[in-house]
Amino acid sequence: MTTIRPFTCDDMFKFNSVNLDRLTETYGLPFYMQYLARWPEFFQVAESPTGQIMGYIMGKAEGTKENWHGHVTALTVAPEYRRLGLAARLMKNLEETSDKKKCYFVDLFVRVSNTVAIAMYERLGYTVYRRVIEYYSGEVDEDAFDMRKALSQDKEKKSVIPLKHPVRPDDLE
Repeated sequence: MTTIRPFTCDDMFKFNSVNLDRLTETYGLPFYMQYLARWPEFFQVAESPTGQIMGYIMGKAEGTKENWHGHVTALTVAPEYRRLGLAARLMKNLEETSDKKKCYFVDLFVRVSNTVAIAMYERLGYTVYRRVIEYYSGEVDEDAFDMRKALSQDKEKKSVIPLKHPVRPDDLE
């Protein structure tokens, strides 16, 4: 049985195999530690009965007024544990945490080429809010979709009305 639990410092030494996927954004140790210290309730891990990390989600709450929202910084599941619903469970927990904090919506960025992830997020109720030109840099710069899901605080669902034009990373709030 899979356990969803808070991420701990010890998990830093056990999650490398999950981060090896080419679509997973990886960060330096200080970045993970910052999230763990500032937003521990938004940082969770899926663990197998043997103690192996199967996946994790890392996020935060940010913004002001109607722009107060939960943000998914990273969500990844190891290839051998995909299609078991772990990502959906981790997302649901982050959404519930965001709702308790009276966030208006949850947002995330996903590569436009990651059609599998986009389809999963759409099944979870997310819609494309806007396209961000050259959000991901690397060998080849790639655009991202900023996807959003309204929460109970946004009764009129204003936060998910799509923008008609793309934006650049410098234009993000």
